[in-house]
Amino acid sequence: MKLSGLYAITLDDYLLPRLSALVQAALKGGTPFVQYRNKTASKPLRRAQAAELLRICHAAGAKLIINDDVWLAIEIGADGAHIGRDDAPGGSLAAARHALGPNRILGVSCYADLDRAAEAAEAKADYLAFGAMYPSTTKPNAVLAPLEILTEAKQRFGLPIAAIGGITLENAPAVIAAGADLLAVASNLFDVMDIQTRAKNFGDLFSSVAAKAPQNTQNATR
Repeated sequence: MKLSGLYAITLDDYLLPRLSALVQAALKGGTPFVQYRNKTASKPLRRAQAAELLRICHAAGAKLIINDDVWLAIEIGADGAHIGRDDAPGGSLAAARHALGPNRILGVSCYADLDRAAEAAEAKADYLAFGAMYPSTTKPNAVLAPLEILTEAKQRFGLPIAAIGGITLENAPAVIAAGADLLAVASNLFDVMDIQTRAKNFGDLFSSVAAKAPQNTQNATR
């Protein structure tokens, strides 16, 4: 499955069944990827929530990625795991890759660090995530990454690029144009009234930005 499109990120304070309802709305809007992220729940609750999200994601033909927990991803049969700076088993991205095997997705947070991106690429990550791209309410103290890092990472490593942090419908076109294949969005998706429409609008941006690219290139040569 091509790693491209809206990448919906759940928030800590959502409990079942509301969590399921919110994710189902995003899936109805065409979201191809969901990341289960919950930093505060107990292990049994995280397992129960993740297993339920896996069920509804697969029913919709979408993929579920587990944030920060390779072993939970393996235990419930999720489609992959996303690893932050301190989350790899034994501190090794290569160990995370080995544990997940070749058929599960490994995503790696690279922040604004191309050296970490190089390490992730060497460990055979499936996508590289950069951000925060803009100030974010989810991670207000995150270091901001410039748009140019998306372009450089895509050119250097040839891997799908995820962008995260403060992404909205208004700034997302610039992020996609800079090289993002995946838009990782939490608040600007799940904190709106019509999640299904917002998800569809984010997904539509990829085709609209691509449609403008040849025109922009043509204009630049005139």
